[in-house]
Amino acid sequence: MAVSPQQVQNAIRLLRGLNVMLDADLAQLYGVETKALVRAVKRNRDRFPDDFMFQLSDEEFADLRRHSGTSRSWGGRRYRPLAFTEQGVAMLSSVLRSPRAIAVNVEIMRAFVRLRRLLASHTELAKRLDEMEHRYEGQFRTVFDAIRQLMQSPEPERRRIGFRAERA
Repeated sequence: MAVSPQQVQNAIRLLRGLNVMLDADLAQLYGVETKALVRAVKRNRDRFPDDFMFQLSDEEFADLRRHSGTSRSWGGRRYRPLAFTEQGVAMLSSVLRSPRAIAVNVEIMRAFVRLRRLLASHTELAKRLDEMEHRYEGQFRTVFDAIRQLMQSPEPERRRIGFRAERA
C-alpha cells in the first residue's frame, strides 16, 4: 500500500515549536504496530538523542487526548507517546529496514522539505511586504494592513459551552 503525501502531511504536528510526528502515526504509515516501533527505538536508544526524539509531557498528552477524543478508560493509550523530529524520523530508517519503511521514509523527508519551503516563502513574502511598506510610507497603509490581515491564520471561532439564560 502506497502512502500519499497528504497522509504524511496530516501526521506532522507542531509541538514545542518543532515539527514532529508521533510514534502511533509513524507506526501506521510504516505498517507496523506502535509497540513494535517503540520497542525498536528502545533497543537503539543511543541513536535517538533528545533533539531527535522526546516523550510528551503529561500536559501535552492530556491536550492530545482532548483534541483527538481518545478514551481514558478503555481502548486508548495509557503511556505518553514519543515525538520524532525530522532527524529522528530519518534515524528510524536505520532501525526499521523493510522496503515499506524505506518508501515511507522517503515520502516523509519530502513532506518535511515541502513544509520548510512553504515556511521560507511565507517569511520571504513578509519581508518583501515590510520593504514595500517602508518605501511607500502612508500612501498605501490601508492596502498593507489588509494584506497583513489576509496573511494571518484565521482564529477558529469558539462557541461558548454551557447553558445560557436569556435575560428578559
